[in-house]
Amino acid sequence: MLLANDRQWVSDVIAKITAKMDVVSERSQYKIPYTTINGSHDHRPDMKPGSDPADGISWWTNGFWGGMMWLMHHETGNEKYKDIAVRSEELLDECFHSFFGLHHDVGFMWLPTSVANYRVTKNPESRKRALHAANLLAGRFNLAGGFIRAWNDLEGTDTRGWAIIDCMLNIPLLYWATGETGDPRYKHIAMRHADTAMSAFVRADGSVNHIVEFDPYEGSVLRTYGGQGYEDGSSWTRGQSWGLYGFMMSFTHTGRQEYLDTAKRIAHYFIANIPENGIIPIDFRQPKEPAYEDSTAAAIAACGLIEIAKAVREHEKDLYLNAALKLLKTLDASCCDWKLEVDHLLINGSAAYHNPDRHTPIIYGDYYFMEAIFKLKGNDLYLW
Repeated sequence: MLLANDRQWVSDVIAKITAKMDVVSERSQYKIPYTTINGSHDHRPDMKPGSDPADGISWWTNGFWGGMMWLMHHETGNEKYKDIAVRSEELLDECFHSFFGLHHDVGFMWLPTSVANYRVTKNPESRKRALHAANLLAGRFNLAGGFIRAWNDLEGTDTRGWAIIDCMLNIPLLYWATGETGDPRYKHIAMRHADTAMSAFVRADGSVNHIVEFDPYEGSVLRTYGGQGYEDGSSWTRGQSWGLYGFMMSFTHTGRQEYLDTAKRIAHYFIANIPENGIIPIDFRQPKEPAYEDSTAAAIAACGLIEIAKAVREHEKDLYLNAALKLLKTLDASCCDWKLEVDHLLINGSAAYHNPDRHTPIIYGDYYFMEAIFKLKGNDLYLW
């Protein structure tokens, strides 16, 4: 339970979010943003016209703006947010037609849009979209290795046996599909992937690998990659947060204790590595300088920590809840841009350690910050 001063802080932050989203939603109602350019949301489908659709309309983050709008609709009851969310969802139909741009991240795209819409409105077209996406995700399952393949073919690199920790947040689409249809195959695939991730991704100390390569024919682990972190064997913080929250999602959908225990193990590692100032680096094992940070990792981790706090016994709750509050209060104080003239909420999001897109607004940082704050209020709209 939150203390009175924490409840007041949550109310104050929600008031700021509500005021900002009221004006930003008007400016960006016809967009699917990824970042901001000079303070204005871009429109991801226009970013690389004529290139791989995975870089445009099928970009993996294209569901988060719709998710933000559903969160705001749930919070305020204002129908304009639903209208924007539906428009965003309908734009994504082009992804199904182009097909080749889609990969393992269809959960990120259609859980916060079509599944959210169906839960709220029972729109049959949204149900159909989400089931279509679930079938695409299930079709990526590798029987030999028990994993869902990440990405598509990359020029010059054999990625047929690649899986990534991020996919733990895509498999809730499969849990939803089983709940919706009664067909257990989707859930079987989701749990098999989660089981593989427990053994192949999560290290003994609670840190996680980003990329694991399996033999696509035999299923054995061949090697790991540093991916978006500092190096192989390091500890990419957003990967830690994907694992922390993702295993918690699998526990929520299955009740299986091993998933909760794994989420807690990753959480303990994350909490032990939170710097005194609460600012999360891109990688917990990166050099001290330059002091690169990633606000998105903090926001995602906070969501997972709050969910763990809901699931554990009373004497454990404060450990996770207090860590989430530290992360979110640090974001509010040092990484939130509350000016109404700019479209983003969070600054200092970083796509990857060795990527020039560091310390920039990223749409999923805004989404997970909002989700975490609404969780703290209670009666939130859970989209996963």
